[in-house]
Amino acid sequence: MTEGNFVDYVKIHVFSGKGGKGSAHLHREKYITKGGPDGGDGGRGGHVIVKGNENLWTLFHLKFKRHVKAEHGGNGSKQRSSGAQGTDEYIDVPLGTVIRDTETNEIIKEITEDGQEFIIAEGGKGGLGNWHFKSSTNQTPRYAQPGIDGQQVDITLELKVLADVGLVGFPNAGKSTLLSVITAAKPKIANYEFTTLKPNLGIVQYRDFQTFVVADIPGIIEGAAEGRGLGHRFLRHIERNSTLLFLIPSDAKDIKEQYDILVDELRRYNPELMDKDRLIAISKSDLLDEELKAEMKSQLDNELDFPYLFISSVAQKGLQELKDKLWQMLN
Repeated sequence: MTEGNFVDYVKIHVFSGKGGKGSAHLHREKYITKGGPDGGDGGRGGHVIVKGNENLWTLFHLKFKRHVKAEHGGNGSKQRSSGAQGTDEYIDVPLGTVIRDTETNEIIKEITEDGQEFIIAEGGKGGLGNWHFKSSTNQTPRYAQPGIDGQQVDITLELKVLADVGLVGFPNAGKSTLLSVITAAKPKIANYEFTTLKPNLGIVQYRDFQTFVVADIPGIIEGAAEGRGLGHRFLRHIERNSTLLFLIPSDAKDIKEQYDILVDELRRYNPELMDKDRLIAISKSDLLDEELKAEMKSQLDNELDFPYLFISSVAQKGLQELKDKLWQMLN
């Protein structure tokens, strides 16, 4: 799927179905002139249901679907016949979708399992027919209940990518290149900042046919938590990653400073991100000779509190070590 087809945020107005009217029918049949009330109940209006679908990974199919409306319930009829129930309307969403109330921004539900269903708007109850109201003192009631109106809700669907490892780094740090080398994904790669405008997912093939999923998140810049650059739009995708892989190029002016800025942006966005496992990868290490690499190692050993390793996506150096380390951290 192309980058432009990745949609992770949509707003929808949903209507559930109205309940059907109860019938106020009086029984009439040959030789039975006064058969009494026999009006049936109205049918329930259709629900609007959000359902998890593991075959979807984006909300693109809902991009142009601004209104979802369920069917109304059928009206009751004679001989105590109930009206038909309104057909439920399903909204299929990928796993990891958060449902919010658009007005209050409160989280209503999170869909994390395939086949998981949640009724976002209940259909209105059908009205009772007049046969419910007969009594010894009211033998021919000529009234019945109307159906209850359905619900109208404005919801926001927000996708948080489900991946094992999230790539975190400044623009042009080599995240897309790494993803293209260790997975079969084909992200856009170019020598300028903000090449990646949407998250990309790739599956890493590990030993013994085992796999794990890596997400390439658009580059974060200083101030992303306040809305600078693109990163603030996609920081929510990092929330569901169990391990964060910080990618910092070896030609950076100060590796420790870049790492601190990235960590600070994540902390300001969501302090819970600090509880996740972290690994630092120094990319573009093919630019370093052994003497310079040894000098950097001695410096980083004193400065960094988390494990790090040197890799080169272009020269394909250190990639197996990186996979081994990630697999160890994930398991």
